[in-house]
Amino acid sequence: MAAHGDIVWTSLIPGLRQLQDAFPNPAAEGEPAFHVSNAILVCLIILVLAIIARSKLKLDPQSDEDLVPDSGLTVRNLMELMVSGIQKVMEDSMGHEAPRFLFLIGSFAFFILFSNLSGLVPGFMPPTDNINTTAACALVVFFCTHIYGFKAHGIAYLKHFAGPFWWLAWLMIPIEIISHLARPLSLSLRLFGNIMGDHKVGAIFFALVPIGVPVFTAVLGLFVSFVQTFVFMLLSMVYFSGAIAHEEH
Repeated sequence: MAAHGDIVWTSLIPGLRQLQDAFPNPAAEGEPAFHVSNAILVCLIILVLAIIARSKLKLDPQSDEDLVPDSGLTVRNLMELMVSGIQKVMEDSMGHEAPRFLFLIGSFAFFILFSNLSGLVPGFMPPTDNINTTAACALVVFFCTHIYGFKAHGIAYLKHFAGPFWWLAWLMIPIEIISHLARPLSLSLRLFGNIMGDHKVGAIFFALVPIGVPVFTAVLGLFVSFVQTFVFMLLSMVYFSGAIAHEEH
């Protein structure tokens, strides 16, 4: 939540300013929807970085030199490092199914990480500081989980809810339904609570002790941003893997 007099950069950008003012938050005394405008800005930043990185790639390499990364830290190297890191984590968790989910999990990773990190920059309101943003991400995971489950197993996917023994189905089905419904709640509240808490703590310490202490809170915020991105990715991969797994019933 932005305090009175705080500068929010999206309020200075035509289009985004009108958009956030069009959807005031009734739970915050009509505060503009900063999470919407900042989410759009984060997506635009990611898109620009992706376009720049792609423009540096040679889609038809003629020699091994064309595959050598640029010297120094460039946008291409940064994006390649992030994508390869995400792919490595996914391969360790999902095995040969990882490439199938790379675009979805990778998109979550980039959006959540950049959103989290934006909270460390004065003038930015992290989109993941709002339950609406995190709930939207969690619901996408929830629905995609069952879509992939039905694509992999057809109607037999419903057997996952009945448990390993048919005579325990009366007990397992309600438990599984509650468990699946709790997943988006857990995903959204965990991410929202941690980022909101980190953002509030950083703002309080900066107001109380503006010299020295904010550096420590910034390092802590950096750690929380990466950890919460990894946790969201890991849980999403677990849900997808469980939905497409072939088991004996």
